[in-house]
Amino acid sequence: MRIATWNVNSLRSRIDRVEAFVQRHDIDVLALQETKAREDQLPLMGLQALGYDIAVAGLNQWNGVALLSRVGLEDVEVGFTDMPGWGDPVAAESRAIGATCGGVRIWSLYVPNGRKPDDPHYVYKLDWLARLRTTASGWLDGQTALVGDWNICPTDDDVFDVKQFAKSTHVTPPERAAFQGFLDDGYAEVTRAHDPGYTYWDYYRQRFERDRGLKIDFVLASPALASRVSGAFVDRDERDPAQGTGSPSDHAPVVVDLH
Repeated sequence: MRIATWNVNSLRSRIDRVEAFVQRHDIDVLALQETKAREDQLPLMGLQALGYDIAVAGLNQWNGVALLSRVGLEDVEVGFTDMPGWGDPVAAESRAIGATCGGVRIWSLYVPNGRKPDDPHYVYKLDWLARLRTTASGWLDGQTALVGDWNICPTDDDVFDVKQFAKSTHVTPPERAAFQGFLDDGYAEVTRAHDPGYTYWDYYRQRFERDRGLKIDFVLASPALASRVSGAFVDRDERDPAQGTGSPSDHAPVVVDLH
């Protein structure tokens, strides 16, 4: 089975690229983040015609997650137990959706950005991760994949210039400790060993062309699932403005193969 995760930065803007991507790489399950729309606003007929069942969680033009599967889509769950909310009044955001696909419980996750280390959104990010960890610890015994945009660079190698990020989110010790917590519990990050490259390049100042990126999109697998991973890669071509139809997302898809 081949699964992938991709922050598409607006599914409506990127639908042609998504349809081409799943065909080019023969994807069985695709987890999407930042779909940025309600389900009724999304042009899904082409993907459905390709044989994909689709589950969407989207409230408005912000956030949004989805799962596309051609190997079954069962027990769909929007949000995880005790997931914190944001805003005034506080409300749940569209940042997590899970389903069982081909016997694997896959969660598409869009972790809060955090904005700045002194921002309330940073506190929200750490709380969100802590509550996800608590819930996800109960999923370790099964075939489980936590996939998506984590908005964390776990190591200095995951950022093009760590000094430039010294006062920014994504690299702070509490964020890195939050990510490490999942590994300490027993999850394994299964992409780095096969492809350590970046997954995100800002549109600013030709960051992609100069390979000044971040590695923030990951696949964390439970022990039983991690033992099935036979390969992984970052599809950098999908981030290349010179490739494909229309403008690219600022993230590249991450693909994982299971035997």
